[in-house]
Amino acid sequence: METFCSNGKLLITGEYVVLDGAKALAIPTKYGQRLTVERTKRTILDWKSYDENGNLWFAEAFAFDDSNILNQNKNENAIAIRLMQILEAAKALNPDFLKTGSGYNVSTHLDFKRTWGLGTSSTLINNVAQWANIDAYRLLEKTFGGSGYDIACAQHKTSITFQLSNAKHPIVNPVAFDPSFKNQLYFVYLNKKQNSREGIETYKTLNRVNDSILEDITAITEKLITTKTLYDFEVLLDQHEHLVAEIIHQEPIKSKLFKDFEGSVKSLGAWGGDFVLVTSKSNPSTYFKSKGFETVIPYSEMVLN
Repeated sequence: METFCSNGKLLITGEYVVLDGAKALAIPTKYGQRLTVERTKRTILDWKSYDENGNLWFAEAFAFDDSNILNQNKNENAIAIRLMQILEAAKALNPDFLKTGSGYNVSTHLDFKRTWGLGTSSTLINNVAQWANIDAYRLLEKTFGGSGYDIACAQHKTSITFQLSNAKHPIVNPVAFDPSFKNQLYFVYLNKKQNSREGIETYKTLNRVNDSILEDITAITEKLITTKTLYDFEVLLDQHEHLVAEIIHQEPIKSKLFKDFEGSVKSLGAWGGDFVLVTSKSNPSTYFKSKGFETVIPYSEMVLN
């Protein structure tokens, strides 16, 4: 039996503009996903996926030969179709993948709720890439697309900066992002899973990014990493929110939902859902729960360092 593991992700800076070359700060999370593979005598790939509570949420069997992967039950389920696409893309990148004359029992196990947006897809892509012995970035490009920062987080155990070069090859550097005020940082779930692909497509249609904006976001990222005080950190977060709001023509989440909150609130990733980063001198759970947002996770419980 083989087991492959990948970390979840949060994009602290550079949402959207990372696609155009801005330097982004991203952090791997303690929450992730593992994939286990066991060979069997039947030439069938029996796939089962389990949630964070160990409950089965998806099951399918696939037949395969040297060139094709077939849905054994002819199921039109969107998840089964997407999984077939991932396996077929992996096989295209490595023709020897699934070419052993044996079958497989495969299972995936999440550490976090699927609705949280911490990387259900990216951790799966990275795990399948490890199993198939292929480049995870190439597999991502052939399936979900995106900048690839989530793949970098899946593969690293420390915070990273991520930047796409002109050749569209990522520059990934581990960084010592460990703010002294981290006990005043929290992640709040907005009760909505945001579709990153839709957000990216909308952003691309705006065509509003220039070199000056990219330089500003990159500068914020670099300053944020070495910021010594919570006040300076909040100033940078607010500057970042203002810049991105102007680019995508959306109202910042704080002015939209949390006008009376004393700390900073910053969107992470595609705006409108998933988690936000919150600064607060005391635990803000009571405030956010009074607004209907029950999931408030302290920085140290979320971030893998």
